[in-house]
Amino acid sequence: MLIAVLASIACGNVIARKYEYEEEIFLDLDGSAAVYVNASVPALVALRGANLPLDPNARLDRTVVRDWYTTPVTRVASVTTSRREGRRYVHLRLEVDDVRRLGEAAPFAWSRYRYLEGETFEFGQEMSAAAGKDAGNAGWDGDELIAVRLHLPSAVTDNNSPLPIARGNILLWEQPLTERLKGTPLKIEARMQKESILFRTLALFGAMGVLVVITFIAVIWFVKTRIPSI
Repeated sequence: MLIAVLASIACGNVIARKYEYEEEIFLDLDGSAAVYVNASVPALVALRGANLPLDPNARLDRTVVRDWYTTPVTRVASVTTSRREGRRYVHLRLEVDDVRRLGEAAPFAWSRYRYLEGETFEFGQEMSAAAGKDAGNAGWDGDELIAVRLHLPSAVTDNNSPLPIARGNILLWEQPLTERLKGTPLKIEARMQKESILFRTLALFGAMGVLVVITFIAVIWFVKTRIPSI
């Protein structure tokens, strides 16, 4: 999970887009995942039906947020809050043992998740209708976005994102908040190789280390055989 945290920070430094709702999934090959949710309170109310205070000056109880996201299939690792453009935001980090079951948790029940193994690994998510709860005057001006960001553990072989792949294995899907409020479907598909990038990197370093040792031994042998003994 430390790798996920560091990657999230690094990615956040590169991509500065502001979203009203964002799911960020760091997927492991075994189907487990670290999931980050960054969302404004009005977006959580309108999109997911969260029972949170819409008054930006009201006290936001993080325990309530934690309890809502704590389910049989999700564990809350951290909850923080912030304020931007007159709105309160919540930021969560969750641990998920099986990403295929994530939709069983109420906050994620608008999506169906799949993770299949064949010649490649395949991840899919279909985001459907929003809760449709009235969020009052949230201060939205119509150009807000929601996003799903997917960090894959191995090289991407295929995907349906309209945006370029970042850093070799990071995919991003965006949708206007107005469309998400109407429940316009958002379909996410990605396929990846079955060997992790980390494993391949370690294997490369290992091979380089062996090559260095062999070269060092060869140099010593060459010197000893060319210099006459005294």
